Amino acid sequence: MTELYVSLCMSNYSNISPHFPPTYNNITSNKVISMVSRTGRDLQRYNTTGYRQVVGCIPYRYKKHGGGEIEVLLISAQKKGKGMLLPKGGWEIDESIEEAALREAIEEAGVTGQLEESLGMWQYKSKRDGTVHDGFMFPMLVSEQFEQWPESGFRQRKWVCVSEAIELCRSGWMREALEVFINRKCQG
Repeated sequence: MTELYVSLCMSNYSNISPHFPPTYNNITSNKVISMVSRTGRDLQRYNTTGYRQVVGCIPYRYKKHGGGEIEVLLISAQKKGKGMLLPKGGWEIDESIEEAALREAIEEAGVTGQLEESLGMWQYKSKRDGTVHDGFMFPMLVSEQFEQWPESGFRQRKWVCVSEAIELCRSGWMREALEVFINRKCQG
């Protein structure tokens, strides 16, 4: 058995691994992915003023191994024809902010990797209902891209250069996060 994909309703393998028989305790968590996206608002975090808290990431890779031009992974919006964006979603009370960012990358874009230091927090109005959200964003150097992922049935993904990502991304706060990302990478 070269790879094992287990459909779980839980996102954090470390929380459930003690309940598996010893045979399964040697499975690395990067081989265990949920094929079901979390839904609902039961576990959703809100700040003290009632704003929903969401977390996302900028999945990126280098065109050439070890450096060079950076490419960013954009995903299509859930509704057809509504443009491209970065993976993001609700930060839930049973996970850290980093776990939420990694979960959203897997659920929406089918990628995982190494999260880097937060790019910051933006407040934005939801296009769906006009409510204000706190949006946190992290860069993520992609180490693995899955053929199938929870939302692969209705999302497309596209690797683009950073300038094209800024042009294609429909969300203002995400474009700002991309600019902070570019500035950080240019300084580094």
